[in-house]
Amino acid sequence: YQWKGPFYFIQGADPQFGLMKSWAYGDTENGDDEWGEEIKLAEQAVQAINKLNPKPKFFVLCGDLVHGMPGSRWKKNQEQDLKDVLKNTDQDIPLVFVSGNHDIGNTPTRETIDDYCKNWGDDYFSFWVGGVFFLVLNSQLYSDSSKCPELRQAQDAWLDEQLAAAANQKCKHIIVFQHIPLFLRKPDEDNDYFNLDKSVRQEIMEKFHKAGITAVFSGHYHRNAGGSYKGLEMVVSSAIGCQLGQDTHGLRVVVVTEEKVVHRYYSLTELGSQGIEKELLDMLAKQK
Repeated sequence: YQWKGPFYFIQGADPQFGLMKSWAYGDTENGDDEWGEEIKLAEQAVQAINKLNPKPKFFVLCGDLVHGMPGSRWKKNQEQDLKDVLKNTDQDIPLVFVSGNHDIGNTPTRETIDDYCKNWGDDYFSFWVGGVFFLVLNSQLYSDSSKCPELRQAQDAWLDEQLAAAANQKCKHIIVFQHIPLFLRKPDEDNDYFNLDKSVRQEIMEKFHKAGITAVFSGHYHRNAGGSYKGLEMVVSSAIGCQLGQDTHGLRVVVVTEEKVVHRYYSLTELGSQGIEKELLDMLAKQK
């Protein structure tokens, strides 16, 4: 719980093994029978992270680990191949997994969530790093919990407890990870496949704002985006895997200082060859 000085972590999103081929073929339901390209990109991401000095405190993957939906033909193979790549992450860099819609289904059930938890760990949880409180949420429960309303209620009750506990701990920042962004650019933007519905969005944003949450990091959009709501920053990071816009395959470096949270998106090539830029490294060195 104690602040020990600045640190940083790496955020990635949507390695989504299988999407590149299915997107190229225009068949996102069945076309995901090859993912060699994504394996290479995920390997490149792990190699870039392993080279970093100082080491990041952790590496968080914000959902859509693979493309295959629950029960689909290639899902297990895609998951095994991703695990094989991630096993090579430096042992001193913990991995943090966030569930996405492809991991547990657009309309998750108790079974699809249980299966995810067996494979990747809890679908929502919290952890502390040096005076900063992190929350990992299952955003599918906000998107469509019609087949498991009791799980949505359980997450809501848990979140309220966590935020109440955090308020007593005098933490420096509270940071949230979820797959689906609250919004892409503006808090009042129209409903879209890539954001949470306005009805639920407003309630969550207000809850987060009242709790003093600094930032929410997400993926899902396969492009970089973001905005803010009453001082709460919404950061949308593009994919390690398939790009749907003009961004490069990349990772986000997030530096946490006592006063603020600063982040920058790097292409995998840039991060692997040059590492973190001096300006961010200087912020890490400052208050030691």
